[in-house]
Amino acid sequence: MNQKRILYQAKEYRDIRELVNDAVKTYPNNIAFIVKEKKEEVTYNNITYKMLQEDINKLGTALIDLGLEGKKIAIISNNRYEWCLAYLATLCGVGIVVPLDKSLPAGEIESLIKRSYANAVIFEDKYSDIMKEIKNNSQNCVEQYICMDKENQYGFMSLQDLLIRGEELLQNNDTRFENATINPEIMNIILFTSGTTSASKAVMLSQKNIVSNIHSLNSIIKIYDTDRNLAFLPLHHTFGSTGLLFFISNGVTNVFCDGLKYIQKNLQEYHVTVFVTVPLLLEAMNKKILKEIEKQGKTKLIKIATKVSNFLLKFGIDIRRKLFKDIINNLGGLRMVVSGAAAIDKTVVENFTNFGIKTVQGYGLTETAPVITAENDENIRFGSVGFPLKNEEIKIFEPNEQGIGEIIAKGPNVMLGYFENEEATNEVLVDGWFHTGDLGYIDKDGFLFITGRKKNVIVMKNGKNIYPEELEVLISKLPYVVENIVFGIPTKDNDLDLATKIVYNKEYVEDTFGKISEEELKEKIWQDIKQINKTMPPYKYIREIIVTDEPMIKTTTQKVKRFEEIKKILQEK
Repeated sequence: MNQKRILYQAKEYRDIRELVNDAVKTYPNNIAFIVKEKKEEVTYNNITYKMLQEDINKLGTALIDLGLEGKKIAIISNNRYEWCLAYLATLCGVGIVVPLDKSLPAGEIESLIKRSYANAVIFEDKYSDIMKEIKNNSQNCVEQYICMDKENQYGFMSLQDLLIRGEELLQNNDTRFENATINPEIMNIILFTSGTTSASKAVMLSQKNIVSNIHSLNSIIKIYDTDRNLAFLPLHHTFGSTGLLFFISNGVTNVFCDGLKYIQKNLQEYHVTVFVTVPLLLEAMNKKILKEIEKQGKTKLIKIATKVSNFLLKFGIDIRRKLFKDIINNLGGLRMVVSGAAAIDKTVVENFTNFGIKTVQGYGLTETAPVITAENDENIRFGSVGFPLKNEEIKIFEPNEQGIGEIIAKGPNVMLGYFENEEATNEVLVDGWFHTGDLGYIDKDGFLFITGRKKNVIVMKNGKNIYPEELEVLISKLPYVVENIVFGIPTKDNDLDLATKIVYNKEYVEDTFGKISEEELKEKIWQDIKQINKTMPPYKYIREIIVTDEPMIKTTTQKVKRFEEIKKILQEK
């Protein structure tokens, strides 16, 4: 990595316990979590870093007393304080954590519990029926079922009771948890990649993988202990959980999102300053902002104001947050957005940056714990996903004549391998280099640009390669488009025609076009697609469109499950 890109002195941690202890020592009275409770009226419970450590010690001690030291503990729930507490307690001295996707059906949850050989499951009450079924099935390793909610359906042991038990043990000088040995080099986390049960791989991560990534992030991104982070991304996803630890290392206050449709309300409610998200959501927020500007008849005014503020920026005068304070206040006072998990339309990044909201991109995978490259305040190149983090290397494997090839990475953040899957491990880990399966190129200054996913490439009969993501970015710019995919439909002469499935925003269509039939709307969209086609060589022309207002099948990080959608489309044809 270019040493000029290391902006900040960053602490190095041996393991996650050291990271947490350092945060507690440095920021004992900072609020670590704000927990909203909805009963007769809404109340907010502030948990300081000192209180967080006390809870970790109580729960960790109680879990060891249950005989779970060195064992695997699965966690499944929505994002909430108890999830974070169970995760931290397990990693700070109990054993191996197995975060599970909260959106999986019952059969897949049971399958992953079996595949990971989990010895305990910590879950919220909504999963009690599933856990009762799993408990009745003796074909698993689960010894303890622990519910996060005291009042649970079947009288499962509660996490609250364990905290009380842990406190009693600590008062009697039980030091088993606090003195537990942590080996940061071995498997401490099993994370399942998204996919069906048979296709999902169990990624083995060590604590060294995680803390090395946090050290690298802290050396390029400035986070303040006065910041407030909205924990929106699912915590079972490595981007969510490593992000949480990154914020904890900086003494940040963490709050939880009430759901996708409440994001703007939560940003205002908690005065959120930093927000880690995915492109789909950021693109939707951008469209909403632009629509509101248009509705107020301020489009021209905003364009002029943007030109003025960007001109002044050249002389070191930054008036963006004053000039666009209404937009910023509408987002709770947001100062920085970090986008990851997929490529984003560069105009969205430009818009947020123009409004005075720092917008940086990162790139990585579960297998890299997760961040490989990132931008920062001083090094932003619109359209790129940044440069390699400290201690990490990237290369383009077997580039074509345009310099595009598979992105491969090496560093202390790269996984140990796939759990009980040596064949799959050997396919992606070659001579210490992790083969990401993503395609891209590196420009002359070392910035990485993603062009697509290797398995998504559409190969035409004439040998031409089409990266569907390139076209999808153009289609996503149409103001009524919520999401879209581009794919190949087989023709009679064994070639492929390009097609797109577009999910439109029903509210936008009604507001903009009034009462319009499906056929009229499809024709309107088709005319816009033809305009996009004109900017492309003929072999990239989209020749068929599917239009709907029904959301596509997505992962919990809001990425479209492309191949499931394509399979569904082709079956319906």
